[in-house]
Amino acid sequence: MTATTDPIPLQLCVLTVSDSRTLAQDSSGDYLVAALEADGHRLHERTLLPDDRYRLRAVVSRWIADDAVDGVLVTGGTGFTGRDSTPEALLPLLDKEMPGFGELFRAISFEEIGTSSLQSRAFAGLANGTFVFCLPGSTSACRTAWERIIRAQLDARTRPCNLATLRPRLKE
Repeated sequence: MTATTDPIPLQLCVLTVSDSRTLAQDSSGDYLVAALEADGHRLHERTLLPDDRYRLRAVVSRWIADDAVDGVLVTGGTGFTGRDSTPEALLPLLDKEMPGFGELFRAISFEEIGTSSLQSRAFAGLANGTFVFCLPGSTSACRTAWERIIRAQLDARTRPCNLATLRPRLKE
């Protein structure tokens, strides 16, 4: 891998999964959009959908089929209530899971919310060369995930390795 000192701006999509919010009330999605743009990435598309596994699958499938999209950030639907179905909807789309993301997210969350972190089914992986990160719906959880994990991994300057510089090789 060639060392780089320049950031690589990525095209990212944001999907909020909620039965109760609108885009006007979507503080978690707002946070993710502001954070990714502040870190030099570009918002490719943003949407909000109810917790319906087939609609979630359809939108994320469209995004991962689009060669212009580098990554997808999903917030919501990762809990244990009857309607929470983000893992069931999106895990089947992944070519490779990234177990370390969920493990690290829960470990960091434990510092913040204690044993309540075990209720998180946050996960990440790779689908058609596109990174997919699925986060809880709270703004604080999105902030934790972005600031403590995702930001550094989407930054080409992070050493010893990062996801941004892997992007060209993901479909080999």
